[in-house]
Amino acid sequence: MSAFAALGDALKPKSFAGLFGAAPSIALATLGLTIAANGKMYAATEARSMIAGALVFFLYAYLCCWLMVRRKLKAMAVTLSALVIWLVCSISIWFLVLR
Repeated sequence: MSAFAALGDALKPKSFAGLFGAAPSIALATLGLTIAANGKMYAATEARSMIAGALVFFLYAYLCCWLMVRRKLKAMAVTLSALVIWLVCSISIWFLVLR
């Protein structure tokens, strides 16, 4: 978790520090509560879903940044078009892997 905090501290703006510092703790707490309430097998499915969601979110964020910086497109157009791509990727991963 300290690696996430260090990454957040190195990035600008500093509001990322809180995001990167809190996200792993919340994910671990959620998995702990899920294990207690529903068992290890259900928690394993949830963890796999968290990993898939994180990968697709990374793809979305990278695509948005790349389009805005390299192609000089407007943020609203990039966000809306990348959301469509995010939705397609998420549904594809759900059908192919998680289902």
